[in-house]
Amino acid sequence: MKIFRLTRNLAWITLGCWIFAAQSHGAAAPSAALVKAKKAAEANGLIFESSRDEIIAKAKKEGRLRALSSLDPASFKPMADSFKKKYPFIDIQISEITGTEAVQRHLLELKAGTLKDWDVLHASEDHYTDFTAHALKLDILGMAEHGILRINPKMIDPDNRTVVAVASGLCAIAYNKSLIPGDRVPNQLEDVLKPEFKGKKMVVDIRPHCMAALMAVQGEEWVINFARKIKEQEPVWVRGNTRALTAISIGEYQMHQLTNYHSCVRATQKDKSKNLACKVVEPVSVRIQEPDFVAKTATNVNAALLFLEHQASPEGQKVLDEIEPMKSSIFGPGEVSKLLQGKKISLNDFRTYHKTQAWMKAIVAAYGFPKPEIR
Repeated sequence: MKIFRLTRNLAWITLGCWIFAAQSHGAAAPSAALVKAKKAAEANGLIFESSRDEIIAKAKKEGRLRALSSLDPASFKPMADSFKKKYPFIDIQISEITGTEAVQRHLLELKAGTLKDWDVLHASEDHYTDFTAHALKLDILGMAEHGILRINPKMIDPDNRTVVAVASGLCAIAYNKSLIPGDRVPNQLEDVLKPEFKGKKMVVDIRPHCMAALMAVQGEEWVINFARKIKEQEPVWVRGNTRALTAISIGEYQMHQLTNYHSCVRATQKDKSKNLACKVVEPVSVRIQEPDFVAKTATNVNAALLFLEHQASPEGQKVLDEIEPMKSSIFGPGEVSKLLQGKKISLNDFRTYHKTQAWMKAIVAAYGFPKPEIR
């Protein structure tokens, strides 16, 4: 079985990207490698800007930016404010897109050609391929690799080269400290299968993003078998984080088998009882999140590129860690990459992202088509 281990090498890789990009800024003339990259991109029908100064100059002429985002709306103002500190000449507006109905509506509008007011759009994992078909053919990956855009190339879809995942979803168990003594808290994923957690003591999400990410490295057979064993534990099937975590904090249930770490951390901050706790156990389930792109119909392309870059920057990643705790990119300079150093991880990244829906469907089938029971 292959296991990924995230080490300090990731930190050095990330740091190297920022240093390389900074050194590239202000170069007097394009290098031979840069000219070659531009020609290769254009030969494949991609737009490649070879000068960062030109991108900024064009963005200044555009003077505005309109972005649709699935980040927590509380992040919008600090993200926009930090962006404005860098580019005060750009009028920025960020609007929310969330929920299945909203995503489907926007996809239909994209296909009909009626969604034209936005420069940056979000590629929902439920319809990732459909959304990315409407991305402007920019070689964002190539521009990042050559330091034109200061984005870690690992944040960018290597196939279509146009999508940047600015965040990540780290998963953990959540538990009630008053109901589970410290020495009995699971230390690894399979510890939730212990007899003491059987019989309506544990909650399990029926939209299993965290479980699906495990398939990227643990393999489908292992995860399906694990899911079947979870079913035998007679858990309470739930949908969503907020209500489930609240139920655990007040002692209705002992533990959440696997939930979004950032949701759990945020819930602990609001937990007056101080009973709720979060613990990252190995192998750690991680998935890329918030994949954004520049729309084909964008009128402010260069401002959009700078915004994608900003979300991936130290300032943008800091906003994510402060407002949506522990949601920064695994490939960024934020808290998530620091937390995961040296840990065994299973990462659902751009190589496997398109399989997420099929994986979740298979896991739910292994669960036995449960129904939500939480009150």
